[in-house]
Amino acid sequence: MSSKVSFVLIVTVIVLIGVYMKTNLFASKPVAVPNSLYDIHMKSLDGKDVDFNQYKGKKLLIVNTASKCGKTPQYTDLQKLHEQYGNKVTVLGFPANNFLWQEPGTSAEIAAFCEKNYGVTFQMFEKISVKGGDQAPLYSWLQGQTGEKPDWNFAKYLVNEDGTKVEFFKSSVEPLDQKITKEIQ
Repeated sequence: MSSKVSFVLIVTVIVLIGVYMKTNLFASKPVAVPNSLYDIHMKSLDGKDVDFNQYKGKKLLIVNTASKCGKTPQYTDLQKLHEQYGNKVTVLGFPANNFLWQEPGTSAEIAAFCEKNYGVTFQMFEKISVKGGDQAPLYSWLQGQTGEKPDWNFAKYLVNEDGTKVEFFKSSVEPLDQKITKEIQ
């Protein structure tokens, strides 16, 4: 066999393998979007099942977080918001590795980081994906309600008490910004 034919054969095999892998191994699976926020169950950082039904009647501030991001100091104000407005809003943190792999840690590492560096006591969850083909159902629901997906780490969704109104805040909006606090009060 000539070297030219061998080269063409090798390239063809590589292309076919690539097509197979893309269509079969890495294909995005459709995410089932929940009908209601209260149909959702997620795992906390310590691995416990959290039923979102427990949040009925409460405002929620849902935030995608990361520990190696320029916006990571927002944990400080998220904790302050939790302490100052905890009777009016529940803060929920969702570590995500979607933006420049800025949340590489395990659940235990994330929990230790948040507690040691920011004294986080609000509810944190296991790492999820907040965009793309593997987007968590919660974030599919949030995006369906607002038409907005997180623009970066620390994007925020404020959900009203009955889960019928959701407001999106870009990551540049700080947790204690008046845009958020006036909606909480």
